[in-house]
Amino acid sequence: MEFTLRQLAELLNGKVEGDESLTVSRLDKIQEGQAGGISFLSNEKYEPYLYQTQATAVIVSEGFKPSKTYKTNLIRVKDAYLGFTALLEAYAQFSKASFSGVEEPSFMDASSSIGENHFRGAFSYIGKNCKIGNQVKIHPHAYIGNNVEIGDNTIIHSGARICTDTKIGKNCEIHPGAVIGSDGFGFAPQEDGSYKAIPQIGNVIIEDNVSIGANSTIDCATMGSTLIKKGAKIDNQVQIAHNVIIGENTVIAAQTGISGSTEIGKNCVIAGKAGIVGHIKIADNTTVGANTGVSKSIKSPGQTLFGYIGFDMKQFLKSYSIFKNLDDLENRIKELEKKP
Repeated sequence: MEFTLRQLAELLNGKVEGDESLTVSRLDKIQEGQAGGISFLSNEKYEPYLYQTQATAVIVSEGFKPSKTYKTNLIRVKDAYLGFTALLEAYAQFSKASFSGVEEPSFMDASSSIGENHFRGAFSYIGKNCKIGNQVKIHPHAYIGNNVEIGDNTIIHSGARICTDTKIGKNCEIHPGAVIGSDGFGFAPQEDGSYKAIPQIGNVIIEDNVSIGANSTIDCATMGSTLIKKGAKIDNQVQIAHNVIIGENTVIAAQTGISGSTEIGKNCVIAGKAGIVGHIKIADNTTVGANTGVSKSIKSPGQTLFGYIGFDMKQFLKSYSIFKNLDDLENRIKELEKKP
């Protein structure tokens, strides 16, 4: 795909400073930019690369004032970061459009239906009584079980597993290796010390505009539904247990584990390797720091939690300033004890 700088400026509502007839066909990092590529500059610490880059064009913000001469062409937009993001989105849409039709061998049961302009990759499988919308892309080796519903413009990447009765909304993206709707971890202890599996008969509901990262797992509910609300973004290798509810526009980073029946509010930020126990509620706009353990409900919105057992961040930092000096404090106490 090749575009002139003029076409890109029109797409981004920007203005070209330089030769608008030049063409680009590639997106480059500014520090690695070469002829035929386009980059962006939004962070001032990368400004030195502007004067070295070989990229054909660089997207900058309207207010940017270069401190040296440069050889590249500029496309000035209101906000360089948002402008480049819009360009990435457009590029992704063009890439997605290249996937269409049905590759063989693939399988879809006769009782299932799929909408217009879809893509089914080789070795993909669609079970019985599925309802799949328009412009859905199902990549090779993806598995879709029985009674699954998938909304328009959703992408199921290679190797993803969408288990029976799962419902996925519009404009979602399920990345490679994700497993949606597998059995929750439910076992009843027996008198002899063994455990008996509790049937997991619920499902998973994923609302619109949700992203599920590679190799993440969302368990089906024991009864009812595990629910991921609209706009939520789940990173790679995240475990979400049965009957969990994730609120709107909440983001969860990699290697986080959320135990069963916990409810997380909207607009929360859960950093990497956080651990959250079951059967608690976390208020809206809560931030949970990396490696933080949350062991009780968070009732007040807007808190930031930090620490192995998560508590208020300001309180944690005050405590940390003490316990990081415990060796020194211990020595001082010992010296005082020696005095008559």
